[in-house]
Amino acid sequence: MATDFKDPFDAIVDAPFDSALSERYLVYALSTITARSLPDLRDGLKPVHRRLLWAMRLLRLDPAAGYKKCARVVGDVIGKYHPHGDQSVYDAMVRLAQDFALRYPLVDGQGNFGNIDGDNAAAYRYTEARLTQVAIDLMAGLDEDAVDFRPTYNGEEQEPELFPGLFPNLLANGAAGIAVGMATSIPPHNAAELFDAAAMLIDQPEADDAAVLAHVKGPDFPTGGIVVDPPAAIAEAYATGRGGFRVRARWDVEREKGGGFRIVVTEVPYGVAKGKLIEQVATLINDKKLPILSDIRDESDAEIRIVLEPRSRTVDPATLMDGLFRLTDLETRVPLNLNVLDATRTPRVMSLREVLRAWVDHQFVVLRRRSEHRLAKIADRLELLDGYIIAFLNLDRVIEIIRTEDEPKAVMMAEFQLTDRQAEAILNMRLRSLRRLEEMELRRERGELEKEKAELTLLLGSEARQRTRLKRDMAKLRDRYGPETALGKRRTSVEEAAPAREIPLEAMIEREPITVVLSRRGWIRALKGHNDLAAAETLKFKEGDGPLFAFHAHTTDKLLLATDAGRFYTLGADKLPGGRGFGEPVRAMVDMDGDAEIAGFLRAAQSDRLLLAASDGRGFIVRIADVIAETRKGKQVMTPRPGARLRVIRPIAPEDDYVAAIGDNRKLVVFPLAEVAELARGQGVQLQRFRDGGLSDVRTLRFADGLSWTMGGETGRVRTEADLSPWRAARGAAGRMPPTGFPRDNRFD
Repeated sequence: MATDFKDPFDAIVDAPFDSALSERYLVYALSTITARSLPDLRDGLKPVHRRLLWAMRLLRLDPAAGYKKCARVVGDVIGKYHPHGDQSVYDAMVRLAQDFALRYPLVDGQGNFGNIDGDNAAAYRYTEARLTQVAIDLMAGLDEDAVDFRPTYNGEEQEPELFPGLFPNLLANGAAGIAVGMATSIPPHNAAELFDAAAMLIDQPEADDAAVLAHVKGPDFPTGGIVVDPPAAIAEAYATGRGGFRVRARWDVEREKGGGFRIVVTEVPYGVAKGKLIEQVATLINDKKLPILSDIRDESDAEIRIVLEPRSRTVDPATLMDGLFRLTDLETRVPLNLNVLDATRTPRVMSLREVLRAWVDHQFVVLRRRSEHRLAKIADRLELLDGYIIAFLNLDRVIEIIRTEDEPKAVMMAEFQLTDRQAEAILNMRLRSLRRLEEMELRRERGELEKEKAELTLLLGSEARQRTRLKRDMAKLRDRYGPETALGKRRTSVEEAAPAREIPLEAMIEREPITVVLSRRGWIRALKGHNDLAAAETLKFKEGDGPLFAFHAHTTDKLLLATDAGRFYTLGADKLPGGRGFGEPVRAMVDMDGDAEIAGFLRAAQSDRLLLAASDGRGFIVRIADVIAETRKGKQVMTPRPGARLRVIRPIAPEDDYVAAIGDNRKLVVFPLAEVAELARGQGVQLQRFRDGGLSDVRTLRFADGLSWTMGGETGRVRTEADLSPWRAARGAAGRMPPTGFPRDNRFD
């Protein structure tokens, strides 16, 4: 028996792969943008949220009704309207119920819907929900033909294309989503401020961005916090629709007896899980990245209370918080990307004013559609009332017709000039309704409807009346979400603040006095307190070793170590080994060349500038900031010529104006400090010229004070040569013999 067989390969279309892929991906991208990820500016909802609320409305889950299991709601949504995964639908429902995620929750949840610590909600078989008054306000008008309906995915049901209610949900609750090639991020705002701005736009449609910002101060997050951006930055973000807001936690200082204190954080930035935040701070404490912070405790119950314990009472609270703002999510940046679907369902990045203006225009459309729907309902009712009045006036005849005629409807229509609907309504009346057919009552209702009809007709014919009506309706709703209500009160402050400062080393470390000792063989240690420097000679050293440098410092100081090769290293005074024993080799703390010798060791805070001089008499001035190194490898500052070594590192006092240099040949020269070049790196200029030998020592001084040196012996007398004119010359001169009594070792000190 012959059978018709169709080869499936006959339907294969030969097409370039790139064009076929691009066409299909474009369909997917458009679906993601318009039906999943971007909200509609008119109701601020994505399809999944809209379908959730619609399903709950059909289940009659009003605020005054009882709760129903979330599993029931999710089942209805995925079965009738949204054929996607049940978990994704439930996750969307959970977010609508979280008062720390939504500024004005749309779902009233009962059970475990998660918390600000970051814990997940319980499964939908355990939780229950119903609508909030906000959701009711957002859906007001669905029964009055205010918006269009469309068939569901299987054509069995109808669902609204959007919600018509007079609640500015897009900006009040915000939105976030990632589509294909675009994204949206809208923070929540205060509804009362949005109503005020919208009312202003009704009267002044061409108002500029500044006029809108006179009412809308900035975001209003459900978790509070402080927006610290300057007004200009906020205005720029709202005017362009792109930008962001720096949001900080709200904190206060609690003083304790004895002068101590602790810091209490009462509000955290929007979108930050409290548990994760506490983990961040605890990690900083454990890793000792914030030494001025001692401990963190979570004492939260219904209200957030995070307690921060400083290391000591001398810690500056503002400095500590600046460190936390920089290193943790106690300060975050909430992005603003006002990318929404406009009234034509086209994705656009709009300014705050444009979004509010488009929403107001939509509300005018809703107002007119609701008015037209009401007019149609009034016309239908008036038609029936006219029929009822005729029936009342001719009640006996109507009863007689019904009792005696085979086709009473046609007879009544012909005798009383009734319409088909009027006659059908009379015939469908129950006998018990006859007692209520009082002419006065019918005429009263008819009069009221005629009056309402006239008012609606005038409303539809006058834009001014529409503006007045819309403002009046907004004012009623604003009272429900006004700043004097618990829900409407602004939670987020807008207070300009400078960016968090980088914490200086001095603030990170407790300041304590120490005495730093570096031996000739390079062993370093720090003794507690400011000890007698002469006693350094009596300290214990390894055999054949002794002190090379000894000076007073504090644990907050940075120390500069220089080698004769011209390389500088930076040591933290707080990281030096203690005074017990011989200390530790300084070469274990920095990567110093094996043949390098230590040429200088001093505190970085001792001066702003240093005078460097090599053994060949060349030198230059360098700023302290240019020699501080951040790594163990140090920084090459002086590059001595072959055969020369860095010999002298001298701090320059602010009042010094001359340089005194003396060579191994015992020749002294004095010349202006201004003649010495200031470099960040190099060989420098010739300070003194030598026929034989090299540089012995160099220092800076104030010419008017002369040159002083310590005499030998136990007396410790100091001698001063007040008149230095005989040795004054230009830089690079050979010089002449020093004053009588100058030390034989050719050292200035």
